Amino acid sequence: MTGPLSPVPEDEGIVEFQKQADAFYPPDAVSASIAQQRAWYDAFCASFNPPDPAGSGFEDGTIENVPVRYFHPAKQRTKCCLLYLHGGGFVVGSRDSHHAICAEIADFTGAELVAVDYRLAPEHVWPAASDDGFTVLRHLVARGHQLVVIGDSAGANLVAGLMLRAVEAGLTRAINGQVLIYPALGGDVACGSYLEMAHAPGLSTQDVLYYRNILAAPDADVVANPLKAQDVSKVPAAYISAAFFDPLRDDGREYAARLALAGVNVTYREEPQMVHGWLRARHMSDGAQTGFDHMCRAVAGFCQ
Repeated sequence: MTGPLSPVPEDEGIVEFQKQADAFYPPDAVSASIAQQRAWYDAFCASFNPPDPAGSGFEDGTIENVPVRYFHPAKQRTKCCLLYLHGGGFVVGSRDSHHAICAEIADFTGAELVAVDYRLAPEHVWPAASDDGFTVLRHLVARGHQLVVIGDSAGANLVAGLMLRAVEAGLTRAINGQVLIYPALGGDVACGSYLEMAHAPGLSTQDVLYYRNILAAPDADVVANPLKAQDVSKVPAAYISAAFFDPLRDDGREYAARLALAGVNVTYREEPQMVHGWLRARHMSDGAQTGFDHMCRAVAGFCQ
């Protein structure tokens, strides 16, 4: 699949980031075994992990048998609790792979953060990952926390779906906002950015199809495919960030528009020179750092 745009960003930091990423995680990684994919991804993520912010801390635990990691900022400035669901196509990733990202968000906002180490496919089919996220969300709400729920890529898919589940369960009163970073929301792969950015660096449309297939979620399941939800008017306020050079770009655009039309308070930001996974480039690219700062400010704003 090709399109009229050449999916190559000009941001020097992003170009260097992609070279480094490709050295650890081959562009055709999805053709390898699951074990090999996870080994590559873990090494790739570790290569971008700077030291934790000074004075911060973390500890591992479980919430109703779901593994989590608690991140403690050096100085807590809000009682709001952040809940983070990591990306990785539902197949790779963990609380380790996104450790540095979570630590820096907690430090920036001065908020405690809980990262969910949800069950992965293909060992655990849909809705295992969503159920793990919902278990933790429901527990934190029952403990009296006001939440901001954050996710990137597959994690953003889970967050958007959890907001729909929260509406049904009457939990949205405790959720101040949702933050979706380059979300995968079940868009139509036969048009738009799925064609224009089919061969974009970092994620291809064929990769998206691979992850959808391995997740094995029903097409009609709106929790797995939030763009198919008929009513999104009661979900929490949202901050949505998409990358221009990403086949998932239009998922973010379309969902933001859907929320706005439904009367939901939504902020949409599109990073013009970013690729899928740009959060990891925040210390290499000025554009990625700017996007990260905007995202963290949105999280902090929801905590007020």
